[in-house]
Amino acid sequence: MTTAHAPRLREVWLLAATFLVAIAGLIYELVAATVSSYLLGESVRQFSLVIGVFLSSMGLGSWLSRYVGQAFSGFVWAQVLLGLVGGFMAPVLFLVYGWMGDVGLPLYGMLIAVGVLSGMEIPLIVRILKEEGAREFRFENVLTVDYVGALAASLAFPLLIIPHLGLMSASLAFGALNLAVAGLSLWVFRDRTTRVQVTLWALAFAATLGALWQSERIVSVADAGLYADTIIYDQATPYQQITVTAYRDRVRLFLDHSIQFDSIDEYRYHEMLVHPAMAMVPRARNVLILGGGDGMATREVLRHEGVEAVTLVDLDPAVTTLFRDHPDLSRLNARAFSDPRVTVVNQDAWEFVEASDTLYDVIILDLPDPKNLALSRLYSRSFYGLLAERLSAHGAMVTQAGSPLFAREAFWSIAETFETATNPLSPGRPGLWTLPYHSYVPSFGEWGFMLAAPQELGSESLPLPEGLRYLNADEWQAARLFAGDIARVEVEANTLQTHALVGYYLDGWDRWFP
Repeated sequence: MTTAHAPRLREVWLLAATFLVAIAGLIYELVAATVSSYLLGESVRQFSLVIGVFLSSMGLGSWLSRYVGQAFSGFVWAQVLLGLVGGFMAPVLFLVYGWMGDVGLPLYGMLIAVGVLSGMEIPLIVRILKEEGAREFRFENVLTVDYVGALAASLAFPLLIIPHLGLMSASLAFGALNLAVAGLSLWVFRDRTTRVQVTLWALAFAATLGALWQSERIVSVADAGLYADTIIYDQATPYQQITVTAYRDRVRLFLDHSIQFDSIDEYRYHEMLVHPAMAMVPRARNVLILGGGDGMATREVLRHEGVEAVTLVDLDPAVTTLFRDHPDLSRLNARAFSDPRVTVVNQDAWEFVEASDTLYDVIILDLPDPKNLALSRLYSRSFYGLLAERLSAHGAMVTQAGSPLFAREAFWSIAETFETATNPLSPGRPGLWTLPYHSYVPSFGEWGFMLAAPQELGSESLPLPEGLRYLNADEWQAARLFAGDIARVEVEANTLQTHALVGYYLDGWDRWFP
């Protein structure tokens, strides 16, 4: 390299490094937000906290950069530390959670460290460029490259990184990227490089590459701490983390580390969810299921004679494909997805219902709990009104409604929401008829359901199909009785403006399980 070419190469490299470190920095932020929503719950709250803490830490780092005496050495050490702290963020957090059951302090401690180090990068790069006498140096060029890198990271994270790498490998891979930036910087500026820098960088790079090579083993160790049983399937999708565990002939499904069913008692939940609505309508020929990607609710629907078509809408194709194709898991739903009457649609539930003009005799909402705003909208007055318009003349819909014991206010908020939704049979007088009921499911505790219809339906006796393991006439009578500690309370309806349900849900569960 000639003397004339050296400054130009260094200028180009520093701009390229700005792009790369911007990608890595935003990936760490997204990893931290995703891990916190997985392990601490309520994704909107966690993403908001992570973004706020990260940005404020970057501001602190930018201010602290003025105290770094040598800009080049400071930049290199910032990359090495980012590679270690940011790269090992996900492995450390999952291992700590599995070991201690709490991850708040290490999560925000590592996040602040990553934010401070990331905040130092741009000021240090600018100082190095000025020291090199970069021709026609403009600060806005550095910021432009930084913002473009952030855009690339935000697009790649859900579309490429999580589906193909998962959180653990993604964290380590971008730690390796920061270390690669440090290594190339040491080579490009080799006249400023010391032996200590090269040695420590090499050790850090080797440790990160070794951890990346063993990432699957690290995942297994972390998951062993999170789950009591053997993991038979584990996949991160653009929508969620899917984990299936097994012990002998017992299978459990977890989405984002929250249990969805246990094969030892799932029949209690699914029989109570499906059969009252199916039995109370005059006919149930065309059925819509929202959620329920495991196929268990579909299995119960197909027990009823006269069913001609079942449409199941679930956002994540990985779930429905897994429970259609996996021989052991498809056995649990009696291979319901192979029935020619069943159509599976992988789409957002609201978008599907809004675009559909089909009328359904029964609509079943087998959705995750309303623990964030994205899910709360599917328990809103607007959505229930939209669903009511898709019901046939004597149709009914039913939703799982959480625990009337653990989240009492949330359960009755769902009732209030149905009862104030638009009724297509009497649009001038809003309100759907509701029938709340509950049952005990050992995996979940006391669990509730809410049945709704434009007009009152007979509910005293249910013509149930044969072969049910739990629901019978006596159980149905008991299910509609509410003890004093779970009886109705005055609460707000859930709307798209207030999302009162999220607060009720989180407060209830926090009260029981702080």
